[in-house]
Amino acid sequence: MTSDSQNQTANPPPQVPIAGVLGWPIAHSRSPALHGHWLARYGIKGHYVPVAVAPEHLAEVLHTMPRMGFVGANVTIPHKEAVLALADVVTDRAALIGAANTLIFRPDGTIHADNTDGYGFIANIRQNAPGWIPDLGPAAVIGAGGAARAVVASLLESGVPELRITNRTRLRAQQIRSEFGAKVVVYDWDDAGAMLEGALTVVNATSMGMVGKPPLRVALDALAPGTLVTDLVYTPLITPFLAEAQARGCEIVDGLGMLLHQGAPGFERWFGHRPEVDEALRAAVLG
Repeated sequence: MTSDSQNQTANPPPQVPIAGVLGWPIAHSRSPALHGHWLARYGIKGHYVPVAVAPEHLAEVLHTMPRMGFVGANVTIPHKEAVLALADVVTDRAALIGAANTLIFRPDGTIHADNTDGYGFIANIRQNAPGWIPDLGPAAVIGAGGAARAVVASLLESGVPELRITNRTRLRAQQIRSEFGAKVVVYDWDDAGAMLEGALTVVNATSMGMVGKPPLRVALDALAPGTLVTDLVYTPLITPFLAEAQARGCEIVDGLGMLLHQGAPGFERWFGHRPEVDEALRAAVLG
């Protein structure tokens, strides 16, 4: 007859999956509230925790996490680009964008890196502006950082016939054109207002307009009523950029939904359930 201790050794209890978000700093992240809501809603035994990781410790932490029971992680500033070099497998879209926001730790210890920001961006628009038809006219993107690259990739994949882009540092916008092709047209920062003429989709992909950041100073006179205008910033939910666009008769979509939707693919991979993005989730994340 075997003892209880022998039984426990032979049949260890099932592991409770752990995921988290890596950043430096990380206290501001809303991802724990997002995933915590889903875990509670679906009655899933699992944990999602913030993990503050200084850049010099990133490699060590990443390779230790699978041994600690982590099944994956989200990645935020400043680690989105650095994790690509540390991953064993990188998806095509993460490689194209040049950054990853979602990691999956396989049972054999290998690290898979993906980028779901573009998926989250498009899913947010389709949920909140269901009449949006991307291929009817040009899109205009303000900014050329990592988030902008994800937006550009997703808009081109969605079928926009032309993608106009501007950035304070023109070289970064030109780099996007060289990597994403001839549909991308670069405008000087001083001509950002003119870039909006005839555009049917307009995106602020900079941090300007966020609480604590300078305002986005782009003339919106050329915006036509009915244009879809969205902002990746979600603090505040309605930025001055969105408020002015709305006053001009544009359809607006705030940036919170992008955060919510980009988290869904990772949650499904880590915890085995495809979660819903709805008003209850928005309320939970907004606190």
